Amino acid sequence: MHAGARHRWRLGVACALVASFFLVEVVVGWVSGSLALLSDAGHMAADVVALSAALVATRIATRPDTTGRRTFGSYRAEVFASGLTVLLMLGTAVYVTVEAVRRIGSAPDVAARPMLVVGAIGLVINAIALLLLRGGAGESLNVKGAYFEVLADTVGSIGVIAAGALVSVTGDGWWDTVFALAIALFVAVRAVVLGREVLAVLGQHAPAGLAPADIEASLLNVLGVEGVHDLHVWTLTSGMHVATAHLLVAEGSTAGVLAAASGVLRADYGVEHATLQVETPTSQCERTSW
Repeated sequence: MHAGARHRWRLGVACALVASFFLVEVVVGWVSGSLALLSDAGHMAADVVALSAALVATRIATRPDTTGRRTFGSYRAEVFASGLTVLLMLGTAVYVTVEAVRRIGSAPDVAARPMLVVGAIGLVINAIALLLLRGGAGESLNVKGAYFEVLADTVGSIGVIAAGALVSVTGDGWWDTVFALAIALFVAVRAVVLGREVLAVLGQHAPAGLAPADIEASLLNVLGVEGVHDLHVWTLTSGMHVATAHLLVAEGSTAGVLAAASGVLRADYGVEHATLQVETPTSQCERTSW
C-alpha cells in the first residue's frame, strides 16, 4: 500500500473537523466585521476543499486501471490534489490582500469578543487536525499538502486571537487588517514551498536526496557493469520512486547483473520499480538525440 492510502483515515478525520467549524467561522466573521476572521474562514474553506480533494485522490490512486492506457496507474492523482491545494492557498492570500487594500482610508468597526472566542475554538480544531496529519506528512506529498493547509490555518487562528486581543485593548480596528495581511503572507509563502515540490514531481526531477551521479556510480560498482547510460530517476507519487537505465557489460558477463543492479537500487536508494536494459558491445543501442 502506498503512503497516501495508508494515511487516508487521517485525511478523513481532519476534513470532518475542519468542515464542521467552517460555517461557524463564516457566520461570526460576517457578523463581527472581522477581516482577519473572514480571511481565516476563507482559508478554512480552502482547507475543506483541499482535504476533500486529497481524500478523493487517495481513492482514485488505488483504483485498478480498466482502460489499459494508464500504465502507471492513477497515482499521480495525489500530486494533482496537492497542486489544487497550492492554487487554493494562493487564491486565499490574494483575496485577503485585496480586501485589506480596499479598507485603506476607512476605519473598520470590528467586534473583538467574537474574534477571540472563534479564534480560540479554531485553534483547538486546527491543532487536533495537525496532530492527525503530522504522522503522514513526511511520507505523502498529498498529506503534506493538507498538513501545510491546516498549518497555515493554525497560524491564521493565532493571528485572529492576537488581532482580537489588540482590537479589544486599543479599540483600533486596523489591527484586524494588519493581522489579515500577515496571515495572507504566511499562506502565500507556504503555498510557494509546496508548489515547488509539486512541480518537481510533475517535471519528473530526480527525487530529493537521490543524486543521479551517485546512482550511476553505484551501478558501475556492480560486478560486470562497464558503463551506464540513459539513466533516469523520478517520483511517481510520494514514496514511489522509479528508475530506468541501460547497463553495458562485457560479452558473456550478463549473468546476475540484472538482479544485482536491481538490488542496489532497491536497498541503497529505495527504488523498488526499476527498468534496466543490459547491453553488450555488440548489441549496444543507439543513443537518442534528446
